[in-house]
Amino acid sequence: MKTAALALSCLLSLPLAAQAADPLPRAKPESVGMSSERLALIRKQIDAEIARDQLPGAVLAIARRGKLVHFEAYGYLDKAAGIPMRTDAIFSIASMTKPMVAVAGLQLYEQGRLLMDEPLAKYFPKFANMQVAVLDAKKEAIVDRAPAARKITIQDLYRHTSSLVYGGRGTTAVHKLLPEGSGPAADAMSGAAFLDHLSAQPLLYQPGSTWDYGFGLDVLGLLVESQTEQSLGRYLQDNVWKPLGMEDTHFVVPQEKAARYAKPLPIDPETGRPQTMRLLTEPKKFECGGGCTASTASDYLRFASMLANKGSFGEARVLGRKTVEFMTSNQLAPDVRNLIGVTGDPTRADYGFGLGVAVRTTPGIVRMMGSVGDFSWPGASGTNWWVDPREELTVVWMAHSPGSIRWKYRQMINALVYQALID
Repeated sequence: MKTAALALSCLLSLPLAAQAADPLPRAKPESVGMSSERLALIRKQIDAEIARDQLPGAVLAIARRGKLVHFEAYGYLDKAAGIPMRTDAIFSIASMTKPMVAVAGLQLYEQGRLLMDEPLAKYFPKFANMQVAVLDAKKEAIVDRAPAARKITIQDLYRHTSSLVYGGRGTTAVHKLLPEGSGPAADAMSGAAFLDHLSAQPLLYQPGSTWDYGFGLDVLGLLVESQTEQSLGRYLQDNVWKPLGMEDTHFVVPQEKAARYAKPLPIDPETGRPQTMRLLTEPKKFECGGGCTASTASDYLRFASMLANKGSFGEARVLGRKTVEFMTSNQLAPDVRNLIGVTGDPTRADYGFGLGVAVRTTPGIVRMMGSVGDFSWPGASGTNWWVDPREELTVVWMAHSPGSIRWKYRQMINALVYQALID
């Protein structure tokens, strides 16, 4: 253990070339109400996890009051090869794609297009006559189908109340008819075939009745494509990524950037089994809005800072102020059954949900520190981010830890960041 820790310490002391440029102006932590001494605990804890082979490496960016107080790389870009982490490392961000697609949809909403209460069938008629499965007592067989009481709306797509659920997040007969998740769907079929397949299956719930994690943002991404006559990636590049200076966010990582792609540990530290992640260096059959992009901590901090600043970053305005307030407000009525901690992410249990982001509605009960109104949505690859408007705090955590251990790091980083607040 001592030998491994010493080797890691020596490795981390080496200068690294071509690190990411600071996405925000830097400030001394004390000047924005944070403690340098307390922030130093972060490296101590993360380095210990890396030394114990629990985590390959990571990049963490912390901003407060619009100033960057912490932007550091930890551990290894590729531990098996002994390549140190760098702040411009590229990570598969999985469901952290969803908030960006929500922003794309909201840009069209601001133009009077894709209004919240419009039926999905207005744009994709194949969803006009959806039916709801009637399951047997064990939920292992579909014994009947009943007409949907109302149509799936555009709002349902944003807030996971469409009942277009992920097949990998349950074991019922309906789940078994559906792709496991966004990435597997985009691996297997074109966007048109995906919509055909999804619309042909029965729903698990009545639309609007239940928050259950699923394909809503994938469908919204395909709606953006149909309305703009552009690929989702081209639309995001022109209207979100380029205006915000997000130079390393892609659906397909260019070959010249592939050397910066972070690798997970070859063995899952919790199960002891081999683990792999498909790297996004080849195109999928469609650009899935639910989980198919890669990015850097610097890029995503720009995106999160835009939301923290009510739609603007630098000289670019991506959304209007009221649109961001609407996006980051709880959209789940009291009668909506909320399964966010069951089929979504257990660290967000007891959160509400806005348009593409989880929204905290209570100071207690939930598993992590924060404030009423903080908003976020993590990625299954191990990545995470959040904005706490009350504390003027924006945090991006990039790590490839795709197993259940990712939930540990979401709570650990949350605690380490908040304990450093002194004002």
